[in-house]
Amino acid sequence: MNKKFEGKIAAVTGAGSGIGRAIALRFAAEGADVVVMEISGEAGEETLRLIGEAGGKGTVLSVDVADTESVRVAFARLPRLDVLVNNAGVAHVGNVLAAQPEDIERLYRVNILGAYHCLHFGVALMERFGTGSIVNLASIASKVGIADRFAYSMTKGAVLAMTLSVARDFVSKGIRCNCVCPARVHTPFVDGFLAKNYPGKEAEMFAKLAAGQPIGRMGRPEEVAALIAFLASDEAAFITGSAYDIDGGFTLLR
Repeated sequence: MNKKFEGKIAAVTGAGSGIGRAIALRFAAEGADVVVMEISGEAGEETLRLIGEAGGKGTVLSVDVADTESVRVAFARLPRLDVLVNNAGVAHVGNVLAAQPEDIERLYRVNILGAYHCLHFGVALMERFGTGSIVNLASIASKVGIADRFAYSMTKGAVLAMTLSVARDFVSKGIRCNCVCPARVHTPFVDGFLAKNYPGKEAEMFAKLAAGQPIGRMGRPEEVAALIAFLASDEAAFITGSAYDIDGGFTLLR
């Protein structure tokens, strides 16, 4: 694979599983020194092991993105930062009546405050060197109304807004900021959701969810990672302040 991130440091939050792990592996395959930022040490170390097995390099930093001091300490350990991927996030299913105050608080702290923390400290580090690329994980839910995703959509809408703001404020500083907006992607969260809510009917419901995209299947974490790697690379040097759908044609239905 083209080593277009050779000599660069790429930090990925929530890199211990799912899309985050795929992103970390993709950057490592393309030559980056990957910083696996993960609240679960065990999950982070497993990602690092996979990076090493594939011939890549990286480190693990224990980071709780919802905690200001945890993020400050983590970014203070980096000598520089070329790429930041804000991937860490949590989900919630339910409408405004089902969403409880504690649900809103949990999603706010991880999805919104967590992204803010990493942008706050990450942009400051990038600004010192006059260059950097940021890719945030928003969602198709930040653009269209999806049933029973009130709290999640709220937080991903904020991620989209933060993306545009950072892109505008730092375009003259050599820092680019974009986001990707996936539809349904097959991750361990999906499997867990089906096992919990549809025991014995997992295969049937999986097929139904997969059919929700016109392309006829869910996305793969590796596909999201490939788009993010492009946006973070010099090949996308003329792109900033953009939100890229990766949704199997989902928005065609709206």
